[in-house]
Amino acid sequence: MSEKKLNGTVIVTYRCNARCSMCNRYKAPSKAEEEISIDTIKKLPKMYFTNITGGEPFIRTDLKEIVRELYKKSDRIVISTNGFFTDRILDLCKEFPQIGIRISIEGLEQTNNEIRGLNDGYQRGYTTLKKLREMGMKDVGFGMTVQDKNAPDLVPLYKISDEMGMEFATASLHNSFYFVEAKNIIKDRPMVAKNFENLVNELLKSGSPKKWFRAYFNHGLINYIYGQKRLLPCDMSFDTFFIDPYGDVMPCNGTKDKEVMGNLNRQTWDELWNSPEAEIVRKKVRCCDRDCWMIGSVSPAMHKYIWKPATWVAIHKLKSLVGLKYSMYELPTCRDYRDGRVTKQELDKLSTCDMNAIVNNGLSEDSKEALKGKRGEDIVNADVESQGYEGTIAETDKEIKIQ
Repeated sequence: MSEKKLNGTVIVTYRCNARCSMCNRYKAPSKAEEEISIDTIKKLPKMYFTNITGGEPFIRTDLKEIVRELYKKSDRIVISTNGFFTDRILDLCKEFPQIGIRISIEGLEQTNNEIRGLNDGYQRGYTTLKKLREMGMKDVGFGMTVQDKNAPDLVPLYKISDEMGMEFATASLHNSFYFVEAKNIIKDRPMVAKNFENLVNELLKSGSPKKWFRAYFNHGLINYIYGQKRLLPCDMSFDTFFIDPYGDVMPCNGTKDKEVMGNLNRQTWDELWNSPEAEIVRKKVRCCDRDCWMIGSVSPAMHKYIWKPATWVAIHKLKSLVGLKYSMYELPTCRDYRDGRVTKQELDKLSTCDMNAIVNNGLSEDSKEALKGKRGEDIVNADVESQGYEGTIAETDKEIKIQ
């Protein structure tokens, strides 16, 4: 019997040179010396898909070696990046032309730069994508975290990606230790949902079955921002995992606090995956009430429970062919809010937003020690500058309580 392949996400660093308004990870970087090693990468199981993420993965000078090792383990790899380190991205893709690259672009130029805080971030990301296309790279695209500020840019940015023949991945605001954030919330749900609705209809109009299923995913994002139960079960920690820079294996990146199944620096994969600690985490997953809707957990669920999204796609594609548009008011909670049967305050209580929370950042004790008397953004800037790149100019006035 062949070994069951898993879906894995490797967080290679918590160092990040962006200043995203919806994520405070830049304030809580990992120490470079502690970050996941090639020896630990070698202990990972076989995977049918691997996402490499951060922080900003291309801050690591040994990312090529990590990718080289992961290709011995995984059928497909996609790297999530802010697109700042153009030369490194292009160099890596020359060696691995089959790799996927998703560059986070949070809207049109002004909106993106205000949200992400990277020096000339939009032009850097867009230029990197164009150069990848010119190289003949096929698996490249945009990633956008939709929120009040950038929702009106959602369809225009999709159309740019479509004209360029690129993938277009979406998300919405989440709160967790991974983002070092607990206060993210959509304020104008009908406006944001309307823009998702418009995107769903654009996707359904296309001739691509992949885009039709992306329409279902975005339908689920509307459901999520209204605080409703997930459209599909969550099987994180059963057939999907995350591993952080310290070798800690977790079910996902969406929990309030870091939930650890074991540590791959110190254990074999089989010891870890079958441990009592892993079973405790799996029980927590079965009782989890956060109802996240992120591609890391939804994509495996869409494959596993294919009949549900496939039925939705079949119905809505047929409607599209006869000129009937998808409406967010297919969701009962959208109708209830429109008709005054539920209030904004009641929906806010269903979200994971907690204005009084002290955020757990998931750092090791050594990484926390390195932050004493220093700012994470200054540590990362010095690191980036020592590698020959310019530090991030943008300053933020965000004050957060971190434990």
